[in-house]
Amino acid sequence: MSEPDPDPGQRYEPPPAIGKLLAWILLFVAAAVAVVLGGVYFT
Repeated sequence: MSEPDPDPGQRYEPPPAIGKLLAWILLFVAAAVAVVLGGVYFT
């Protein structure tokens, strides 16, 4: 408990890596495409 935190703002979770960020973007894009295709299919 004696060693200080180097950055208190990043104590609990490290900043997201670029690969993880890209994976989230691809997930949201895939979900949006699925919604659009579902709407086209059911109309």
